[in-house]
Amino acid sequence: VQLQASGGGLVQPGGSLRLSCAASGFSLDHYAIGWFRQAPGKEREGIACISSSDGSRWVADSVKGRFTISRVNDENPASLQMSSLKAEDTAVYYCATHFKGSAYGCYPPGGFDYWGQGTLVTVSS
Repeated sequence: VQLQASGGGLVQPGGSLRLSCAASGFSLDHYAIGWFRQAPGKEREGIACISSSDGSRWVADSVKGRFTISRVNDENPASLQMSSLKAEDTAVYYCATHFKGSAYGCYPPGGFDYWGQGTLVTVSS
């Protein structure tokens, strides 16, 4: 079971990036997908999640209106579209999932337990 986030890079303030999360060894279609980020010197924070049971979505207030989480297709099952990027969005971004049951959606007891390697997003002019 492996997850891999990709799509990070250097972008100017106001720009956009699209992150993808791919899985190997299983299909993400049946599992909730969460996106998290960790900025230098800060704790990891959850920023978006999409459930598998009903497709419901949650987005943190800090990125609401700028970031969109979605499921795309088999090749890129989980996407985080980021727009109007700000310097404070600079962080390593991670995707994660859990196998605790679809009923828990984006709120599994004990948190998400499978994490991909992150991708670095740097917002700077």
